[in-house]
Amino acid sequence: MNEIVSGVLEGMDRQIEQAVCDQDTISSALVGMSDLSDEIMLCILRHVPVCDLLTNVANVCQKLHALCYDKTLLAHVKFSEEYKADDQLVRHTLKLLANHVQSLSLNSCYWLSVSTLELLARCRGVTHLDVTGCRLTSLCLSRLLSSLSSLRSLAFDVRPCFNSALLSSEAVDSLSRLKELRQTLFTPSYGVVPCCAQLRKLMLQFDIPDVTKEGVGVCCQLMVGQSSVPHYEQLEEFTARLAPGEVNQTLLLLYLAVFSVHIPKHLRVFIVSVPGPNPAHWPAAPSLAKSLSQRGDLVALQLPRTWLDPMSLKQALEGNSPKHLSFSRCPALWPQAFESLLNGGVRDASHLISLNLSGINHVPYSECRSVEDQLVARTVSHLAAACSNVKHLNLMHTHYHHEHSPGLDGETHLCASLGRFQHLRSLTLPACALSDGVNTNHISARNSAPSLLFQGLKKAPRVGLQNYKPHSEPSPAGDTTSGLSSLTAGCPFLETFEIIGPGFASTLPRLEPCTRASVEPRGMCAWAKGVGDAHLAALEALPRLRRLTLAGLPGVLRGTGLVQLTKRCRDLRVLSLANLGSLKTMNYTAALVETLKHCTQLQELRLEQPYLNANASFFEALSSCSRLQRLCLISRCGTFDPSATEAFIERCCHVVMCHMFMGGTLVACKTLQKSLLDRFLAERPALSVVIYPLQHEDLPSVIRGIPLTLLDRITLFQSHVAQPPHLSPM
Repeated sequence: MNEIVSGVLEGMDRQIEQAVCDQDTISSALVGMSDLSDEIMLCILRHVPVCDLLTNVANVCQKLHALCYDKTLLAHVKFSEEYKADDQLVRHTLKLLANHVQSLSLNSCYWLSVSTLELLARCRGVTHLDVTGCRLTSLCLSRLLSSLSSLRSLAFDVRPCFNSALLSSEAVDSLSRLKELRQTLFTPSYGVVPCCAQLRKLMLQFDIPDVTKEGVGVCCQLMVGQSSVPHYEQLEEFTARLAPGEVNQTLLLLYLAVFSVHIPKHLRVFIVSVPGPNPAHWPAAPSLAKSLSQRGDLVALQLPRTWLDPMSLKQALEGNSPKHLSFSRCPALWPQAFESLLNGGVRDASHLISLNLSGINHVPYSECRSVEDQLVARTVSHLAAACSNVKHLNLMHTHYHHEHSPGLDGETHLCASLGRFQHLRSLTLPACALSDGVNTNHISARNSAPSLLFQGLKKAPRVGLQNYKPHSEPSPAGDTTSGLSSLTAGCPFLETFEIIGPGFASTLPRLEPCTRASVEPRGMCAWAKGVGDAHLAALEALPRLRRLTLAGLPGVLRGTGLVQLTKRCRDLRVLSLANLGSLKTMNYTAALVETLKHCTQLQELRLEQPYLNANASFFEALSSCSRLQRLCLISRCGTFDPSATEAFIERCCHVVMCHMFMGGTLVACKTLQKSLLDRFLAERPALSVVIYPLQHEDLPSVIRGIPLTLLDRITLFQSHVAQPPHLSPM
C-alpha cells in the first residue's frame, strides 16, 4: 500500500508541475503538493481510504500528519469498501481512530472477526454505528453498547444465535437512548426494538426462510412470550423491506400490531415492500392513511397492493408534498395515483424525487390488450411537467406500444415524453417502450402463419433486427431509434438505465414470487422483439452512464450495439446482461469479448445466458477490466475453463467476489472454488468465491450462505431504481 500511495503523490506532483510550468502562464516556479493550500489538500485526502490515510500518508511528513487527523476526515469513517483490509490492519486503524471518530460504518465487512469488532468499544465518542453484515454475537453487541454511551444510531443483524437476555443493564440503558435503529432479521425476533422507547427512525429488513437448512419449518409463534413492542410514540420513519416467504409477512404484522391501537402522530415516512401477488391484509391501513393526511409533512409512502384502496390513497396524499412514492404492482391505484399527482391531489408535486410505477398497469397479456392498459405518452408529458424534479423513475412491467397509441397519427413517442424529465438520473423501462413501432412486414408474416404452422408445413418466421452496422442506411419503419434518441437528448445526465423485456424472468431472482407473477410469456410482445443492436448503439449518447442493465431482449442478434455504446460510455461501472438474443445459443460472444476490452472502468459484471462459454478468450478479454471487483456468471448449460478462471483472478487483483452458477459437475466446481480460495484468500481477506452447478438441488442452501450484501447487490437479479432503501450499501 505504501508503494501505491507514494505513486499517487508522485504522479500528482508531476501533473501540478506540468500545469504551472506552462510557458504561457508561469515560466519559472515549480509547485509541489506541499505548496497547496490546506483546503485543497483536504479535498484530495478525502478520496484516500482511511486505512491508507492513517497508516501510510500520515507518516510522510508533519504537514500531512496534521491534515490526516483533521476532524473533517475522521469524524465520519467507512470501512465498507476496504476489501483488502484484514483484521490486523483494521485493528491498528481503529486504535488510531478511537479518539476522533463520531460516525463509524463497517457495513458489509463480513470478513472481519468478532475479536476485531470488539475493538469498536474503544471508540467511545461514536454516535452512529453500522455493523450490518458483520458476524456480531450477542455478547459482543452487549459489550459495545455498554461502552458506547453516546450512541444514537445503530444498525446490525439479528441472527439465529441472537439472545436479548444476554444484554447487560448498561447495554439496555444505551438502547433506551437510541433515536435510529436498523435491523436485518434472519430469525423471528423483535431484536432490540422493545428496549428502544425513544426511536424516531426504524428500518427493518426481513430475510427469514420459511424452512431451515435442516428442513424444519420456521414458526413465529415462538414470539408470543417475548416482550411487547413499545408504542413508537416518537416514531417518524418506518421502513420494512421483505424477502419472499410467509414467515416474513407474519413477522411484519407482529411489528405493526401496535399501529392498530395507536398511529404515531409524527409519522412522515411509511415504506413497506412486500413481494408476491397476495400480501397479507393489514386492517390498520385506512387509519394510517387518515393519520398521514392530517399533518401535511409526508415524505415517503409505499404500501402493498392489498393495503390501500383508491379513496384511502387519495386521503393519504391530500395536502402533502412527498419526495418518494411507490405504487409498484398496484394496478387498482393507477388512476388515482395519476389523478393525485396531476390534478392537485398533492400540495406540490415538484417536491417528488423518486417515483416507482413498476407494474402499475399490468394485466395478463393478450393480443387484444386494451390501449387503456398501456402507458400514454401525453399523460407522461403532463407528469413530467408536474413532477419536474424527479430523479429516479421505474416503469418496469408496464407496456407502451407506439403504433397502438391513442389519438392522431404522429402521437408523441413515450421516450420523447420521458425526455422532459430533465433532472432524471436513473430510469427503468420495459423494452417495448423503446420501439418506434412493429415492422408491418413482421406483423403480416406473423398473422398469416398459424394455419401453416399447425400443419407442420412451414417454419415460424424470424422476428428481429439485422445486425447493427455503424453508419448503415436507415432501418425500415418499426426498427428505427428516433424515440430513444429523444430520450437520450432530453436526459443527457442519466447515470443508471435498466431495459427489461416483458417476458424476462431471471434464473436467480431476488424476489421470486413477485418476478414470476409480473412477467409475461417470453416473446408475446412483438414491440419488445424490435429492440436490438441499433437501440443499444443509440445509448452511446449517454456519456455519463455508469450502471446499465439489459435483460430479456430477443432482438439483439450479434451484440454489435454493445461495442458501439461502450466505446463512448467510458465511465461504465456496473454492467448486467441477461438473456440477450436467442436462448438456444450464445450469438453475441464475439461482440461481448470486444465490449469487455472497452470497459476499463468496470467494477461489477453480471452475465446470465443459458449457453455461456467462459473460456480462455472470455477471461482474457475480461482481464482488460482492471478495476473489476465483483463477477457473477449464471448459465444453465454453460461451461468454464478452470485454468483461465484462475489466471483471470490473478491478473485482476481487485476482484473480491467470483460467483459462478453454471453447468459442470459438482466435483469440478468445488475443486475450482477451493483452488481460488486457497491461493488468493490470504491477500484478499474479503474474497467471496462460490462456484456451484446451477441445477443442483442444494443450490438454495448454498445461496443462503452468501453474504446478503452480495446477494442484494449483484448475484440475485432485481431492479435498483426507485426501490425501498437497502440496509446494505449500493
